[in-house]
Amino acid sequence: MTIKTNRVPFEEALNMTGFSRYNLYTFMLSASIIIGMTFEIFSVSYLVPASACELNTSSTQQGLVACVPLIGTIAMSHIWGYLADTRGRRTILIVSMTITYIAGTLAAFSPNWIVLGFLKLLSSASVSGSYALAVTLLSECTPMARRSSLVLLTTTVHLASMGIMAVIAIPVLPLPFSYHIPFLDIQFNSWRVLDLIFAVPSALSIIGSYFAYESPKYLVSVGRDEDALAVLRGIYTMNTGKSADNYKVDALELDEEQSSALHKGFWGSIVAQTMPMIKPPLLKHTILLSFLFAITYITMNAFFVWLPFIVNAFMTSVVAGQKDLTICEMIRLTHSLNSTSTSTIQAQDCSMNTEAMTLVFGITMFLAVGNLFMSSIINCVGRKRLVIGIQMIAGTSALLLNFSPYWILSAIMFMVFLSAIFNFGFMNTYSVDVFPTYVKAMAVCLTLMVGRGSAVIGINVLKQLLDNNCEAAFYIYGSIAFGGGIVAFLLPSDEKIQAQKKVLNTK
Repeated sequence: MTIKTNRVPFEEALNMTGFSRYNLYTFMLSASIIIGMTFEIFSVSYLVPASACELNTSSTQQGLVACVPLIGTIAMSHIWGYLADTRGRRTILIVSMTITYIAGTLAAFSPNWIVLGFLKLLSSASVSGSYALAVTLLSECTPMARRSSLVLLTTTVHLASMGIMAVIAIPVLPLPFSYHIPFLDIQFNSWRVLDLIFAVPSALSIIGSYFAYESPKYLVSVGRDEDALAVLRGIYTMNTGKSADNYKVDALELDEEQSSALHKGFWGSIVAQTMPMIKPPLLKHTILLSFLFAITYITMNAFFVWLPFIVNAFMTSVVAGQKDLTICEMIRLTHSLNSTSTSTIQAQDCSMNTEAMTLVFGITMFLAVGNLFMSSIINCVGRKRLVIGIQMIAGTSALLLNFSPYWILSAIMFMVFLSAIFNFGFMNTYSVDVFPTYVKAMAVCLTLMVGRGSAVIGINVLKQLLDNNCEAAFYIYGSIAFGGGIVAFLLPSDEKIQAQKKVLNTK
């Protein structure tokens, strides 16, 4: 007599666990990881200028420290993706966030800019894969019907956390206290406290990851079916409040190819793990998503880095009564005023512009709310249509911005252009959908790494254009953004992705 085994495809088994408390916990964990990453990488925007007086840093030295996070994230993204695909999402998140917290905390006690730069390099390198790993873990624990919406919300978290950084910095940086630490010969003051605060989400992420389950889909992909079933039963119990005995799944079927890279040595394993992404049938997805990530990073990352500069110029002109100017004329006017004032006043000013930080907070929070709206209509409009529409409208807005002499209209058009940041989340949802589990984390990390690499070019070129040929900046970056909308026509539709998965299920 044979015992009948109830074998169920993984996606169906995951759907049977329901959607409730554990999914909320996983989202909150992912949010804390993303906040920790954002705080650590963007902390230099606040710490570098605020520490300039104490550390006596020149403009060149400040620029070097400010570029460190990009170098760190580019250098290690691929490695973290490989480790997550071969050692587990949860395990690697605990390791990476622990290193991030230690390095980020130690940076608060830096005696000079070299030590500060090195520790920020270490912290950014260790946190570089965390966004991709958080999104991957979240997607692999969420039923398909809610997956895209929940992954898209991570972009809202990222945008909101950038605004929260400004809110934290506004009351902390002006604090006047200063305590001498003889052992290190440093003054423990407000910018060091701010750095300690920015490290807190990383510590919370470590604790949250420790109490989370490993990705059940990862466990199936490496042949640990019993462990995967135990995780699914645990999720079922937490979501429904029912006994695990009511979860009627005895065995799992994974509807995709499994990894063969675990027993080939470290470098051989990396090559084996990478090769599927640069060969058919995954090659087309790798190229397309890498290209679209590069477009998003070149345009959006560059403008967000220089957002305080642009916003300050805009508001300085408006407050001065010069409202009937284009945005580039406002930037040139403010630049000329600053040049005049600095030619007679050479004293170093390490204070942060509170008004600029407040405006940055307002802009990022507005975009965060906008991303929530986009997340709510994705199932009605369709993911591909949203990507194309957002990209083309944003590009068109940038192309027309130079022709607006009205400050209110210019502000609206500039905000519309910045809304292309929403597509960062959409690209992430495509990455977690089109790549199989055994290379998913590496694929997400690799495509993000390409985007971050392009951001280095975008940031430097944009600043030169804003200073020397501002109108060209909006024409060039607007054209790139619009072109991204055209390229997005090559993305597979949601229907096609689902049809491909159904075909695999029947094999």
